[in-house]
Amino acid sequence: MLLDFFPSRTITWYLAKTFIVRILAVLLMLVLVLQMLDLLSQSGKILAHPGNGQAELLRYVGLRLPQLVAKFLPYSVLLATILTLSGFSQNSEVVAMKAAGLSAHQILAPLILTAVVIAGVSFAFNERVVTRSTASLKAWDEAKFGPIPEDKARRANVYLNDRNDVMLIGRIEGRGPGAVLHEVSFYERDAAGRMTREYRAPLARYAAPGWRLENARQFDVSSVAAAIIPAVVIARGVTPEQLFIRRVDPDAQPLPELSRSIAALSAAGRRTAELDGKWWHKISGPLAAVLMPLLGAVAGFGLARSGQMLARAVIGMALGFAYFVVENTALAMGGFGGYPPLIAAWGPFVLFLLLGETVLIRTEE
Repeated sequence: MLLDFFPSRTITWYLAKTFIVRILAVLLMLVLVLQMLDLLSQSGKILAHPGNGQAELLRYVGLRLPQLVAKFLPYSVLLATILTLSGFSQNSEVVAMKAAGLSAHQILAPLILTAVVIAGVSFAFNERVVTRSTASLKAWDEAKFGPIPEDKARRANVYLNDRNDVMLIGRIEGRGPGAVLHEVSFYERDAAGRMTREYRAPLARYAAPGWRLENARQFDVSSVAAAIIPAVVIARGVTPEQLFIRRVDPDAQPLPELSRSIAALSAAGRRTAELDGKWWHKISGPLAAVLMPLLGAVAGFGLARSGQMLARAVIGMALGFAYFVVENTALAMGGFGGYPPLIAAWGPFVLFLLLGETVLIRTEE
């Protein structure tokens, strides 16, 4: 039994079915066009690796397709909203539903309910499919579209901070307290950030705490003197666990894994504002589909013969695309500390929810 907020069962099913069909049609069109353009731009890099051919091109398409679907699903919902409601308005179906006593909110209710279901499917799809395809594609891209190295316990070109001091490691072998650091450079700096002493060594081992350099070359900046030291302990604040905190890609990690990565970075004293914003955006991002029927609703109301149909459609598209612009801007601001992560992720959603509701009430209710 439907709530009073919804129209009759027949009208609800009719509106939802029409909306779903047009969402899928628009999404298919967008993804096919963008996939072809993307493949044309990347095919040269893929085929440049010796031995790559049609199978690798199809592999790239399979890995790239989920990303395009996830990215352009909200746009598809927006365009489908405008197409659906504009068609209803031109055929006087909106007028007929209003004459039957339905309000603008009741007409939109089936579309919003459909968008809620799509948002849930989008969230699950992002967590289960998109994160895996993104991780695989980025690893393949870093390998220049060749074989992906299987030795994940080896890292190269690692940069770490120990308060003001900086530690550079050319290569790490092993894990935990038994890890061996190769080609180590350590720069001691004062409170103003000026370098006071430099150490270079071919080898370093964990000294609990700190790392013992063997046969280190020391250079003192103040005295401009160099010396060879058989052993010296540096970076007492750097633990073996910190060596393997990789650069976190939030797009390639599902929520539980991203939560663990953020906790590890926080424990290591790293800044996590950008990752916190991305964590919240994994929830608020799919919910953008719920906003699109509300923002695009202006295209479906008003008399079709009034000559304002095109203007209403343009306004609906402008509101929808403005949301994505504001959302990306807020995430960027949150990334460098301009906004708190929670506000950066949810602020645009709440703002445009209120904006869309205000436009709908002032113009139709």
